[in-house]
Amino acid sequence: MPHAILLISCPDQKGITAAVTDFVFKRGGNILDAAQHADAESGAFFMRIEWAMAGFTVPRATISREFQPLAEKFKMSWELYFTDVPVKMAIFVSKQLHCLYDLLFRYRSGQLPHAKIELIISNHHDAEDLAHQSGIDFLHVPVLAETKRAAEEIQLAALQAKGVNLVVLARYHQILTDQFIQQYPNAIINIHHSFLPAFVGGSPYAQAHQKGVKLIGATSHYVIEALDQGPIIEQDAARISHRYAIHDLIEEGQDLERVVLYRAIRWHLERKVLCYGNKTVVFE
Repeated sequence: MPHAILLISCPDQKGITAAVTDFVFKRGGNILDAAQHADAESGAFFMRIEWAMAGFTVPRATISREFQPLAEKFKMSWELYFTDVPVKMAIFVSKQLHCLYDLLFRYRSGQLPHAKIELIISNHHDAEDLAHQSGIDFLHVPVLAETKRAAEEIQLAALQAKGVNLVVLARYHQILTDQFIQQYPNAIINIHHSFLPAFVGGSPYAQAHQKGVKLIGATSHYVIEALDQGPIIEQDAARISHRYAIHDLIEEGQDLERVVLYRAIRWHLERKVLCYGNKTVVFE
């Protein structure tokens, strides 16, 4: 049987946790996981609660209506999800395929159980054979400065036709326009190295090597209109030394990018991420 997941944010006040858990208990729900966080600085309260639908006396179609009076009482913003409804995902990629290889392996291995990868989109042909081998549709859309808007219209039409509700930029070397981003608020996940803004451009690892950097990392975040400034979901880092050549830095950095992107996607799929302002609460 599926589980229900409720994500809540509201002004912090007494009685929220008791009221929500009581709502589930009185309707025969068995709570499997509950986590909350009160942000003292903003005065906001965040909660994630998951319960088994087996034995729950309210049909899923009417849960929202029954919960609404409680939500209004506490001035909640809330979303309800069910674990048997897959998140339809599209992966955007350019020429660097290490993150794509990793995601497809994890997908086939059952490590992304709440996802259904519908489409791989690229501005190059490098990933086409890999997509076909994986049984996933591939769309090649060249992107030039003068054709970007037209290219994005093709991409958006393909995403809408597939019912995609999560876009993953797995080393996609194009900047999305505001018009594109606004179609998927808090539903575009990006990955990049953590040198930004120190080392920008096409050869950050060479710059890091030249400067004798001792720590490298990767960051995964939601995409907003401000470039690489979206709410951070996950980060990780690794120590390096003078013994590392540039290719060692690249290999270490790609390993970090793979695992950090996977964690961010997994937590999003499991409905463990809540955004507020330009920050996130991640119920790991």
